[in-house]
Amino acid sequence: MKTATPELARAKKPGLQRSPVVAKGAGFGTSAPGEGFALTIAHREVGKLTFANEHDRHDVETGVALVAAKRASLVGRGPILGDVHVALDIFGLRDVEVIDHERCSAFAGLSHSYVKQRHFVDAISDTALVPAATSH
Repeated sequence: MKTATPELARAKKPGLQRSPVVAKGAGFGTSAPGEGFALTIAHREVGKLTFANEHDRHDVETGVALVAAKRASLVGRGPILGDVHVALDIFGLRDVEVIDHERCSAFAGLSHSYVKQRHFVDAISDTALVPAATSH
């Protein structure tokens, strides 16, 4: 009878191996565990906001989730509610009662263009998201 290969001696699966060098720079993004959860949190929080033009809501949700995911990745964890609040505050979306179309102009077309998403996220500096990380 053949015995099973012990779990400790088993070769790692290629999909689980990590590169010793992480690609960085414009357009590469930042990875964090569970980044997709930022979309769920952003959907809930943006749902509490009032828009003058309802068609802006989806682009704002996408932008807020992307910025929240970037903030979480800079700290090395998955996104949380605080990341979404920081993203909303960067754009001043929690300060007004009704969000007009002009305030949403930075988010225009964001949910339909990956290239715009990458440029949008790259335009937000790391220090704006995590100021304490640069003070060391």
